[in-house]
Amino acid sequence: MPEIELNCQNLPCPQPVLKCKDCIDTRSPAQMAVIVDNAAAKENVTRFLGTRGYAVTATETPQGAWKLQAVLESSVGAQSGCEQCEVLSSEELRVLDEKTVVLITTEVLGSGDDTLGTRLMKNFLATLPELGSTLWRVVLLNGGVKLASDGHEALPELQKLESAGVNILVCGTCLDFFGLLERKAAGQTTNMLDVVTSLQLATKVIRP
Repeated sequence: MPEIELNCQNLPCPQPVLKCKDCIDTRSPAQMAVIVDNAAAKENVTRFLGTRGYAVTATETPQGAWKLQAVLESSVGAQSGCEQCEVLSSEELRVLDEKTVVLITTEVLGSGDDTLGTRLMKNFLATLPELGSTLWRVVLLNGGVKLASDGHEALPELQKLESAGVNILVCGTCLDFFGLLERKAAGQTTNMLDVVTSLQLATKVIRP
């Protein structure tokens, strides 16, 4: 079967991901190539294809774009965790169904003084573990992506959350806008499709 090639250059977020999603949903290719022209799209598409079972390798082109080669891998351990569900109590299952998303769009908490706001945001992140196992994802948009950058005062709190199993999603377009793609030190680079899907699946959204 010939390889499918998608040209996703000059497409704004999340169009490259949506174009890949449509191709997979309608054609189910065993392998495909995706051309993107910026680092944010490269990370977003690579991450999305990975969630769909593709192994991805990226090669930079002479024109400064990236060609992402994706090959579908056979699923492994598709039934992992099912046996465990049989022994969970109804209360434990209820907790597993709860998904709390924390949506952060600024690096400071509140208005009045940014120094105080930075301290409050750090304290806010440090307190999120009190939500327990219902805490599912922390989504960082706009100025909130600065929290995940190397050297930020609140970064250690995000890294602790990530180490505890919380998904930290960091907007790739926002990182690119602030020139922070190379300085991201916590979380996964994400796109607007992931953000919208997270909010849709959440049972509760907290926005400080």
